[in-house]
Amino acid sequence: MTALIPLCTLDEIPEGSSRGFVQGDLKLLVVKQQDKIVVYRNACPHLGIPLEWVEHQFLDSSGTMIQCANHGALFVIDSGKCVAGPCAGRKLEAIPFRIDDNQLSIIRS
Repeated sequence: MTALIPLCTLDEIPEGSSRGFVQGDLKLLVVKQQDKIVVYRNACPHLGIPLEWVEHQFLDSSGTMIQCANHGALFVIDSGKCVAGPCAGRKLEAIPFRIDDNQLSIIRS
């Protein structure tokens, strides 16, 4: 059975920023850049630990890459692929989502 779990409205995530969410046992990160949304599990592929040290801060200082605060690993926003750090070549886990009437929801099966 598939369920839609609402996270937020798109207006709650400013352009060029990121935000973390917790839905039950699932920790998520959402990035909004150039009106495009990506949703990943908030877990570094290296150790499985959350990526941020400060709440909602998942992007590097340039705002162009997702960065693991623990190891400095860098991930391409669009693909989740690690391009630098101890998990180079691995990917963040993408989470399926849907946008309806400005509402961002994840899809859980």
